[in-house]
Amino acid sequence: MALPRFPTVRDLYDAFPTAADDVGIPASDEGCMAFLRSLTTNAAWNSAISLCAYILPRRQAVWWGSQSLRSVRRQFSQAEAATLDAAEDWVREPDETHRRAALELGSRADAGLPATWMALAAGWSGGSVVPPEYGYVRPPPEQTARAVRAGLFIAIAGIPQDEVPDVIKPCIEYGATLANQG
Repeated sequence: MALPRFPTVRDLYDAFPTAADDVGIPASDEGCMAFLRSLTTNAAWNSAISLCAYILPRRQAVWWGSQSLRSVRRQFSQAEAATLDAAEDWVREPDETHRRAALELGSRADAGLPATWMALAAGWSGGSVVPPEYGYVRPPPEQTARAVRAGLFIAIAGIPQDEVPDVIKPCIEYGATLANQG
């Protein structure tokens, strides 16, 4: 088992100050994985999703978000499926061509659709977020995590409240597995 990317919640918040607001629980010296288990046990789904999105490296976060989205929503329109596929294509082959393709699709897609946010998460993973003719603008480091969590929040908003635990808990467990793999 690999060492966690951020051993404690405080380490995570030090690296990503926006995570404190997004997770919504004050910093502590508790281990991130123990904290994630606690959030899951207490059914604090929004905080658990946020924590997973931040503790995973960008590529894994996009993969986790995309796979979680596929487990939450079984059917996608053709356009949304293409947008989600673009995010996953970047994960499989994280080069500039795939990143730009995901960014382009995500930028043109409906912001109310969760797959849009997975494509944006991939597009905001590095490189420039503007076309080359406009120079080079680096995305803020937290943008991938924030996009993944936004997509998942949109997806779970469409689930009946009593079904959320059965749908989200396996997603969080999968995120924990990825985080433990390093």
